[in-house]
Amino acid sequence: MAYWNQQDFEVFETPGLERRMEALIAHVRPKFEELGKDYSSFFSGKTGEEFYPHVAKHMRRTVNPPNDSWVAFAPHKRGYKAVPHFQIGLWNSHVFVILAVIYEASGKSAMAERLLASNALEALPKDFMLSGDHMKPEASDLDELSSDGIDRLLVRLRDVKKGELVIGRHITREEAVQMSTEEFHAAVEDTFSQLLPIYDILLNKTKVPQR
Repeated sequence: MAYWNQQDFEVFETPGLERRMEALIAHVRPKFEELGKDYSSFFSGKTGEEFYPHVAKHMRRTVNPPNDSWVAFAPHKRGYKAVPHFQIGLWNSHVFVILAVIYEASGKSAMAERLLASNALEALPKDFMLSGDHMKPEASDLDELSSDGIDRLLVRLRDVKKGELVIGRHITREEAVQMSTEEFHAAVEDTFSQLLPIYDILLNKTKVPQR
């Protein structure tokens, strides 16, 4: 049985804030709650540090309905935006499984410098995606990006206040609805396992592999 279905993605095509939130709460949020339990345990086991799930509630919205939703994972109970964090989420076009450093994060410049000094991003599987804006669904395949393209994103992360880094895998809507629950979990675990060394570099927990 597939973990995701067309109804989950159609949530983000539901008109109006109230109706979309009702659909999101009914169809998608229970899956995020379940994933939150599963993968907070996964990260706690892998890192030796307690991780907490944060399911998006979209509480601040008063007019515009959300175009995506997610569960985030971080070793902070009260929030995740100020630190590098992992996410599993949904746009109407795809599932994303990512590691993100967004503009609220402190110490972004030092994080970017550590990645610029390494070849860690280039060494990731070529089907991984890289973006400089967590608010947009679009991202570039690592396979398409040259080292210069990766460096430009990292320099922006370092030098621009609103600079961000989003790295991970996208699973298209068409692929996701065909994947069994077991296949989906295997893809998520593989993606997060590949991203954990990047997370360690961001937090200066490991010796940076030099270029």
